[in-house]
Amino acid sequence: MFAVSRAAKRFEGLATRALAGDRLGFLEGLTLAALFFEAPRLVKPSQLAETFGTTRGNVSHCITSLEAKGLLQRRIDPEDARAYHLSLKPQGKRCAVRVIAAFDKLQREFEGEIGKNALAEMLRLIRRLEARWG
Repeated sequence: MFAVSRAAKRFEGLATRALAGDRLGFLEGLTLAALFFEAPRLVKPSQLAETFGTTRGNVSHCITSLEAKGLLQRRIDPEDARAYHLSLKPQGKRCAVRVIAAFDKLQREFEGEIGKNALAEMLRLIRRLEARWG
């Protein structure tokens, strides 16, 4: 378990370094990529928290940071004033393209280092552990 935790921390560090040019953290990068791929469908912060396996508080801090950087905007949900939807601003879309390229590069490096089949098997095992203990 320690090795899995350590590997996750190292991966997050690698991803953060890959996103450093845009001054983004890992969760910020994931958020931008998710919003980019989900457009034009509107996304709620609670959906991001569930998908990323983190708290709504973490997502809220991330959204506040991205909003302050001028990369996204939130709008009140017309059907539920307690909720809001997220969308990328033009600068956020450009940044999301760079983020996706950085994630793709990391993916290719992992595949090159350990092989596509080994990576796919590792992910299958991780998902199995998540399903059992998640």
